[in-house]
Amino acid sequence: MFGAEEERMALAEAYVGLLSTIGIERGLIGPREVPRLWGRHVLSSAVVEELIPEKSDVIDVGSGGGLPGIPLAIARPDLWVTLVEPMQRRVDFLQEVIEALGITNVEVLRARANEVDPKGRADIVVSRAVAPLAKLVGWCLPLARMGGAMLAIKGQGASLEVTESGGLIKRAGGGKAAILTCGESKLSEADDFTIPATVVKIERIR
Repeated sequence: MFGAEEERMALAEAYVGLLSTIGIERGLIGPREVPRLWGRHVLSSAVVEELIPEKSDVIDVGSGGGLPGIPLAIARPDLWVTLVEPMQRRVDFLQEVIEALGITNVEVLRARANEVDPKGRADIVVSRAVAPLAKLVGWCLPLARMGGAMLAIKGQGASLEVTESGGLIKRAGGGKAAILTCGESKLSEADDFTIPATVVKIERIR
């Protein structure tokens, strides 16, 4: 997660502050989500770093307000994170956040997933609350290199989505999907709004 380093923790807290103020003003975050921002959104994004190899090139598809890409970039300075987002107002917010926090291992790309060029570059492609898995595999797997993987943060319906998307995963060049849980031990003592992250991992095999 953010480890014991005070600087990283301070950056994460500052990010939550921006989400709960500017993020709400611009319609990126609902007011009811404010009490849950730290646990349910930021921490549950950051713990996915457990699945990301050192010095990976990471693409966050449909980044929105920067989840999970910004928490991952804060938690792991060794990563290079590209936030892919098609909506200009969200792109503006992301750029302001990066500048305000002084994060140097993040870039913002205004584009849809199918517009990203070059494809097949990323070690890891992450997504959170973007679309059903059946759509995500077609968007995310082409962006990953051979042997790379997509990590889709999902909820309780992850197993059903995997079952329903089996043929699409194969056609998109993916291997067998694995459903993993991240941060269970780290989050168990956190606030009541914190939940571990359920992640569908699919490696690109062709």
